[in-house]
Amino acid sequence: MNELFQNIAENAMYVLSFVVLIVVLFAVAVLLEKAARKKNGVTEPVFSTRKVAVIGMFSAVAMLLYLFDFALPFAPPFYKLDFSELPILVGTFAFGPAAGVMMEFIKILLKLCIKGTSTAFVGDLANFVIGCSFILPASVIYAFRKNKKTAVIACISGTLFMTVFGTAFNAVYLLPAFSKLYGTPLDSLLAMGTAVNPLAQEGNIVSFVAACVAPLNLIKGASVSIVTLLIYKPLSPIIKTGHRM
Repeated sequence: MNELFQNIAENAMYVLSFVVLIVVLFAVAVLLEKAARKKNGVTEPVFSTRKVAVIGMFSAVAMLLYLFDFALPFAPPFYKLDFSELPILVGTFAFGPAAGVMMEFIKILLKLCIKGTSTAFVGDLANFVIGCSFILPASVIYAFRKNKKTAVIACISGTLFMTVFGTAFNAVYLLPAFSKLYGTPLDSLLAMGTAVNPLAQEGNIVSFVAACVAPLNLIKGASVSIVTLLIYKPLSPIIKTGHRM
């Protein structure tokens, strides 16, 4: 915990930008959710006591899944796959986009408290932002029309958006940020991709993210989507009384 506070102090401006981003995404999610509720004639509040309790439970499960991440053979070891978005997507379908952003934030907060950060918060920011890029589009689409067909469209849209955004975000921001923070030349990071994936051309960041990052996001989005579509309907009466897919 002391190490975490030390990291926060050393990276105060970075943490502040992280907090601002969280607030902006949460505000956008609330506005979109209110628009969906207005369209569907829903008058209940965005958050209730029971909803907050379930959000906490789902966030804890997501954090545990986040801890059990693993590398894939086609990407460098600093890229890892986890399925923490599974309980978050299920909870978001039940409770809306604002709940999804809140669960993503609580998941990261719990992880930082338990395990700290080994990436000066860059990896944690990446997981939060890329997770939201999947959760938000999917949940917003589903919030406006809650049926099975829309759920499928929402999952496909969320997966594709996360893949495109996550790939671009790595190329434009994350890889340069890692290079700067660790004092490692960007070409050295790209060479780690070339070493495990021949499709990643040496020194070419576009081919690197296309070969290493895009497939990882596709696998994650598709896996989480398929499992969610299979389990959400039987779980929905338990999660939210009277809610059906």
